[in-house]
Amino acid sequence: IHLFLVEVATGAIRQLTDGNHYEHSVDWSPKGNEILFASNREPNEDQFFNYDLFTVNAATGAIRRLTATENIEYRPRFSPDARSIVYQGCKRGLTDLETTMEDTHVWMMDSGGGNRREWVSIDNRQGTPYWSPEGRHVYFSVQERGSVSLYRKAFPDGAPERLIAQPGTVGAISPGPGGEVAYTFTAPGRPAELYLRSAAGEVRRLTDLNADWLRGRDVAPVEAFTFVSNDNKWEVEAFLTRPAGLAPDSSHPLIVVIHGGPHGQQGPAFNFKNQVYAGRGWATLMVNYRGSTGYGQAFADGVFGDQNGNEAQDVLYGVGAAMRRNLWIDRDRIGVEGVSYGGQLSAWLITQTRLFKSSIPTAAIINLVSYNYTTYYNQYEQMTFGIFPHQGNLMDTLWERSALKHVAKAATPTLLVHGENDNDVPISEAEQFYIALKDVGVETVFVRYPREAHGIRETKHVIDWIERSMRWHEAHFRLPGGAR
Repeated sequence: IHLFLVEVATGAIRQLTDGNHYEHSVDWSPKGNEILFASNREPNEDQFFNYDLFTVNAATGAIRRLTATENIEYRPRFSPDARSIVYQGCKRGLTDLETTMEDTHVWMMDSGGGNRREWVSIDNRQGTPYWSPEGRHVYFSVQERGSVSLYRKAFPDGAPERLIAQPGTVGAISPGPGGEVAYTFTAPGRPAELYLRSAAGEVRRLTDLNADWLRGRDVAPVEAFTFVSNDNKWEVEAFLTRPAGLAPDSSHPLIVVIHGGPHGQQGPAFNFKNQVYAGRGWATLMVNYRGSTGYGQAFADGVFGDQNGNEAQDVLYGVGAAMRRNLWIDRDRIGVEGVSYGGQLSAWLITQTRLFKSSIPTAAIINLVSYNYTTYYNQYEQMTFGIFPHQGNLMDTLWERSALKHVAKAATPTLLVHGENDNDVPISEAEQFYIALKDVGVETVFVRYPREAHGIRETKHVIDWIERSMRWHEAHFRLPGGAR
């Protein structure tokens, strides 16, 4: 991907960069003379995880390198006076925003590339930074215990201020003049809306896009709780969405919904699929297992070299803790599902336990060995285990930690879901598991969505996916005598 310049008046197009590189995160200098961008201009062009920052002169095409690190720089932005650049960065070598255990933090440097420093050291993953129009503050989000908060910091060396810190998720951010900031926020009981925080700290909702849809509908509450991990190393947090129709003598199924990453998080923000399940009288459980973001760097590091290991035990321990706290959960009607790494764990767990009566792995890694040599992210295992698969005994470890290796122990009816254009986790992963489960004699169905990449996003496909999920779980939640 390269940078092009279009002259608005004439429509003339001029290419500014070339070569076998991936340019992105573009920002014009306020002076108008150069364009800031991130690129992987390394001697090894396949080492695409290592992004550095550059500028290109809009008139001459001359490129100026600003950083030369062994780690990643992301989403840079010039200050309004063009004298400073704020961006997301990391310290460790060979890392990536989506898959690294290292939390991205907000960094700062002079526009010439000097005085580069970690500018915000809050021990949690920080989002894209945004300058205020006058350049006096930088606004950014921080993942914190399942929620995403809004922060700002005064330039050049103020202390971070938490502006919005309530259960839910801050999304897009747009600072305004005089200390105002607009942002989107997904609350526990309401899908995303647009909000405005005044300079005095008063918050008001600007939109009510979901009023008609929410009218007459009950939104199930989400409750947080913690438990101690199986090895007594961590306090792990989980979120339970309670089912509709809950009564003192009622009994309800539980769907365990596992997040991807593994370096991501789930929390109390409105979750459409969970609410659909709640409306059917099913509870959902989301466990922020070790490796999740939002709980500090040490917790995120907890999954290093241990895929399909103790983080899977965290999920199982979370199920046990939920059942002890909520006696209405029917242990004979528990399903599991997840997307990406959540799909991987959904597949792995059914080869390790008979707890689950149904499983829906979506975009799941099934064979850690074949995945390494077919995925777009071919350095992923090297990042998460510290060495390449061909080094040491890692190849044996990857196979031992693959669901495919243990498929003979599987018995849970499984609905496999995958996008046909998935380059992150190739569909061959699901194809292997489908054939293997069939060989073992496990009831299984394989749904392939055309045009979809990593995850299901087309509206009609999302609806179909949710409806299929409900039917699959329900078909396998039979009570004694055939009732459900």
